[in-house]
Amino acid sequence: MGSGDPILKVFRSAGPVFAFDPIKDALAAFKAGEFLVVMDDENRENEGDLIIAATHCTAEKMAWMIKHTSGYICVALPGERLEELDIPMMVPDNQERHRTAYTITVDYKHGASHVSISSNHR
Repeated sequence: MGSGDPILKVFRSAGPVFAFDPIKDALAAFKAGEFLVVMDDENRENEGDLIIAATHCTAEKMAWMIKHTSGYICVALPGERLEELDIPMMVPDNQERHRTAYTITVDYKHGASHVSISSNHR
């Protein structure tokens, strides 16, 4: 991705002073397939998550996200789907202060018929 990267455009236009975009603008950008940085509460983890609508997440955008973040990509799935895929919770008895519901990490399955980025290609 080049200088027209949605996430870079947001940072460049912000200037030296940080300000949140209006919700209406953020929702329009999300609908258009742009990356958003979503901040949690200052009294929680006080961090930002890079998000994009899955329907707009191309292989190029996924590669960009992996390259420019920790590489740890999270996907929200209902419990029923996690059970179908046999993906257990990372910690069976989560005692962490925020009770973040992470599962074990998974990776591309060789021979799968969908497009994915394997750990070898990261």
